[in-house]
Amino acid sequence: MSRSPSSPSPSPSPSVVCSHLSFTWPEGTGVLADVSCALGTGRTGLVGDNGSGKSTLLRLIAGQLTPTSGTVRVAGEVGYLPQDLTLATERRVDEVLGIAGPRAALHAIEAGDTRPEQFDAIGDDWDVEERTRALLDQLGLGRIGLDRTVGQVSGGEAVLLSLAALLLARPQVLLLDEPTNNLDQAARRRLSTALAGHCGAVIVVSHDRQLLERVDQIAELRSSEVRVFTGGLSAYRSAVAIEQEAATRSVQTAEAQVAREKKELDLAQTRQARSVRYGKKMYADNRLDKTTMQAKKRSAQVAAGKERGVHEERLTAARERLDRAEALVREDAPLRLDLPATTVHPGRAVLSLRSVQLRTGAVIDTVDVHGPQRIALLGGNGAGKTTLLRTISGRLAPVGDGASNAVSVRVPMRYLPQRLDVLDDDRTIAQNVTRLAPTANDNEIRAQLARFFFRGARAEQRVGTLSGGERFRATLAALLLADPAPQLLMLDEPTNSLDLASVTQLTQALAGYRGALIVASHDRAFLQELGITRWWTLDGEGLTEGRPEEPAG
Repeated sequence: MSRSPSSPSPSPSPSVVCSHLSFTWPEGTGVLADVSCALGTGRTGLVGDNGSGKSTLLRLIAGQLTPTSGTVRVAGEVGYLPQDLTLATERRVDEVLGIAGPRAALHAIEAGDTRPEQFDAIGDDWDVEERTRALLDQLGLGRIGLDRTVGQVSGGEAVLLSLAALLLARPQVLLLDEPTNNLDQAARRRLSTALAGHCGAVIVVSHDRQLLERVDQIAELRSSEVRVFTGGLSAYRSAVAIEQEAATRSVQTAEAQVAREKKELDLAQTRQARSVRYGKKMYADNRLDKTTMQAKKRSAQVAAGKERGVHEERLTAARERLDRAEALVREDAPLRLDLPATTVHPGRAVLSLRSVQLRTGAVIDTVDVHGPQRIALLGGNGAGKTTLLRTISGRLAPVGDGASNAVSVRVPMRYLPQRLDVLDDDRTIAQNVTRLAPTANDNEIRAQLARFFFRGARAEQRVGTLSGGERFRATLAALLLADPAPQLLMLDEPTNSLDLASVTQLTQALAGYRGALIVASHDRAFLQELGITRWWTLDGEGLTEGRPEEPAG
């Protein structure tokens, strides 16, 4: 059955209703099964593990996918911002914003063209340019001319332009899939403010903890079940923590009950065996005749069978209660690593930059990194953070005189790019690690991969078949287990597209890393948890050092 939108009249509550919704890809891979939920007006943060079906659910609500079964009912018009946004670079900004027609007609009328079709093209949008420029100002895009092309704006600006287009269309239901990926802190704050002003329903898939703190409710998609928690991320985590504490206690109680019932069954079987031995002894001693002996044996067998049946039923019921209790305990296991080979002693020279001119034009005069320093690399969209990391890694050459001596890396180094293109999709996880650690034997590699939750046959899974979170974990494993071990590790926006559990595991993994760390990230909460010791901020001119002020709001 298909999605059933209602008329675009004022939106009742709830705005989105999914009833027994299921979706399976044509090749047979199931994503969602019998999902039912109702989401009303206000801001809803949709969270869940990678691969749980969040993006698929948004696409079903948006009408871009047809359910295998079940229905989606939406009250009002829908605006949808996908995660993998692609815009034609030759399109003008006003075309992306959907105002090219009325804007052209308005200019034509101002130039003296009073044909009726020009007035029809404008309709009631006589203030289209003023309204558009006010919204662009609110989103920090006021400097972008409406006649510019998409190819002249940054990736973050393109995301905000697409959001502006949706807001200008005034949909009652706004669906956003990871909208803050690639946005700097200022852009994230503006996006959050814009969403706060939306009077309809907003459903946003995100792992951005700052954005999720500002929603009205959290909807968790887990095992094809949607559960709604009032409040933002902290309230949701607190509620889940209380549930998990209760679930753990239930498991302990159920385990104790299983042990008791098993003991009772063992005692019953022991009593039966003892009774059989006693009867045989009485018969052997001629104390009972054969007929009496057989009668007593049958009676004992019946009684023992009944007793055993009672205890077996109780044991089965106790095991079922244990299974139900265990099902409520989440498997977000902590990732604990000890990586002594990555150790960099304090004072050890790690990296030096001397008069480095980046391809963006920024010039870095003198920078030195010593020992296991943890450095956050900040900067607005387009500031050149990725360019700097790629220049340090050797993937890009600096420009200008003396460029060959401008960057000096003194220790083994590894770089994790945003695109996660370090691994070979056609090789298994174990084969990829072997490629980066050729001197390690197979047993050593598998033992280490088990610590990243790739145990047994999982290590033989081809990288191209992994989910986003699994691929990131496999890439991180390959880099940290490389030979020689990295003593300078550089990460470029590592939390983009990771679910909340994966971000936690990344933080845990880096807690065991003992080398120097440079992380480019807009995720302030993540950076705080890493224990950053130095803060770099890159702009169009160069690099400045110092802890930045905490963003307001």
